[in-house]
Amino acid sequence: MAQNQNPLSSPFLFPRTNSSVLPDPSLFFSPDLLSTPLPTNSFFQNFVLQNGDQPEFIHPYLIKSSSSSLSLTYASHFSNSVFTHQIFNADLTISASDKTHADSQRRHIVSSFSDLSVTLDLPSSNLRFFLVRGSPFLTCAVSAHTALSITTVHGIISFSSNSSLTKYTIKLNNGQTWLLYTSSPSNMTHHNSSITSDAYSGIVRIAILPDSNPKYESILDRFSSCYPISGNAEFSKPFCLEYSWDKKGWGDLLMLAHPLHLQLLSADDEVTVLDDFKCKSIDGELVGVVGDSWKLKLDPISITWHSIKGVKEEAFPEIVSALRRDVENLISSGGIWTPSSYYYGKLIARAARLALIAEEVSFLDVIPAIRNFLKNTITPWLDGSFGGNGFLYDGMWGGLVTKQGSTDSGADFGFGVYNDHHFHLGYFLYAIAVLAKIDPAWGRKYRPQAYSLMADVMNLGRNSNSNYPRLRCFDLWKLHSWASGVTESSGGRNQESTSEAVNTYYSAALMGLAYGDAPLVATGSMLAAMEIEAAQTWWHVREGDKMYAEDFTRENRVVGILWANKRDGGLWFAPPEWRECRLGIQVLPVLPITEVLFSDVGFVRELVKWTLPALGREGVGEGWKGFLYAMEGIYDKEGALEKIRKLNGYDDGNSLTNLLWWIHSRGDEGEGGLEGGKLSWFGQYYQ
Repeated sequence: MAQNQNPLSSPFLFPRTNSSVLPDPSLFFSPDLLSTPLPTNSFFQNFVLQNGDQPEFIHPYLIKSSSSSLSLTYASHFSNSVFTHQIFNADLTISASDKTHADSQRRHIVSSFSDLSVTLDLPSSNLRFFLVRGSPFLTCAVSAHTALSITTVHGIISFSSNSSLTKYTIKLNNGQTWLLYTSSPSNMTHHNSSITSDAYSGIVRIAILPDSNPKYESILDRFSSCYPISGNAEFSKPFCLEYSWDKKGWGDLLMLAHPLHLQLLSADDEVTVLDDFKCKSIDGELVGVVGDSWKLKLDPISITWHSIKGVKEEAFPEIVSALRRDVENLISSGGIWTPSSYYYGKLIARAARLALIAEEVSFLDVIPAIRNFLKNTITPWLDGSFGGNGFLYDGMWGGLVTKQGSTDSGADFGFGVYNDHHFHLGYFLYAIAVLAKIDPAWGRKYRPQAYSLMADVMNLGRNSNSNYPRLRCFDLWKLHSWASGVTESSGGRNQESTSEAVNTYYSAALMGLAYGDAPLVATGSMLAAMEIEAAQTWWHVREGDKMYAEDFTRENRVVGILWANKRDGGLWFAPPEWRECRLGIQVLPVLPITEVLFSDVGFVRELVKWTLPALGREGVGEGWKGFLYAMEGIYDKEGALEKIRKLNGYDDGNSLTNLLWWIHSRGDEGEGGLEGGKLSWFGQYYQ
């Protein structure tokens, strides 16, 4: 699927720039990696920013690296009604006993990375760590006959080995038990809080014994000799993602699956799920899976320009009346005056929605005016004539930045430091897709620029001559996007709006429809489907769910910001009690794909009930009310319609026309809602 999705022999590049605000990647990446585009929103991003010493959650361990050591923790959790997070304590720290190497002051180095792994070298300690996501073992290759040092912030109450000196059991005074395996005999001794070894070369593997449960020990023993050094994810066929690992040693490979993996694992896959081997994590229980490769199969979704269920003709007059007014206001506005790439994108996407709604309600008279508005507002961003801002190409990391963002890291919500790329570009892709549909000549002319915007966030290739990294924002292990770019954070990467992420991939699929590009349609559809599944798994909090702690679940129906290492009820722009904002940021923009994202009608009822009391607060914006009423309309069409008719303002990416279209395109489904696969016209062909 779309491995070579760019149809152009010479891909278009926006003008190059030398950013003054981006960090230098050469401090942490191996020199042989610097000639290729580099990840900017990855699961290991903290390791290559600032001092490289903030932790990352590489399931099931929180891992922190310094120039000469690596620390890991099997994290405990703190939770209250507002947020929940994992706590880092250096349960074990691995280094060389003697750090007299010539590179003793050199930083750690990322020597390779893949979809599911990163290899971290500590030159000062002769250590190489294969950090593979979902491995119950931390795996380290020790070279040059190096004496090891393993320390803990806790006390060691017991330390013992097997007769061959290839397995050690470490019991700590915090109740944890750790198992250490070596590929050849190694003589180790311990003191109160430290363990040292004689000179050693070979593989060291360390694993937590979950809950210090003896029944898990035999499982870890059995799989201790086979270790992964990297892992990749392949789009093998529509709505199927396949994991495969490059492994060494002997025996079968044991990995851990998070709850969404388990939901999607193919029944005909040749893997064995060990239901009785589990590790805890903020993302839910991680369950053992034995197998060299996995296949994850999703319910197919349909990408449609118009509503999935259609609008009844008796509703046309009301929608047309609003549409006429909205288009008149669009024309009288004289254009778009904000230089912000985000807000500009929302406004052109809003206008594009009007064109598609006009098609659906057969009011084609307004489409020429909308087409002209879109041409006049989109084209300057694509040909570089927009005076206030524009897209540029950064060759250091490999990607788009804005003119404003190239000199100001806070401009355009951090677009210049690779923050929120998919949010901004998703709106542009939507508007471009619609304009290419209604004006094919314009679409052909600006297709190179359109594909360059798409590739910034959706490049699938791994070629060294690519202009963009592979899937900049999308995490192929967590199966959702990250937004936060090259900004260090103790919480790891984060994402606020899942619905804007869904919009990105949905819009790319629409662009594929407009250009007759079936691989792009397939790839965008699949990424959208995974983003939706992840949102429903980790952002949507149902009453009685066991994913998060009881106090957090009781007080929240939706997560505000999801971080790799924590969950927050607040937003970047609003406190937790502004529930209407929290709902809204997980709903906007309202589109046909919104129906799939919120297909669980029972959950929508819970979400609306939880949010409604917030409207009693003084100063609640009309725009946020619109998104709440849109959700209410899923199960109470008439009640929501009455409220929407009384609104006197709308979000800058929304309109009365769009809200009326949404309400009038609701069906009469019962409480059960629709399953994702049932929203697909072609789902029966992928059974």
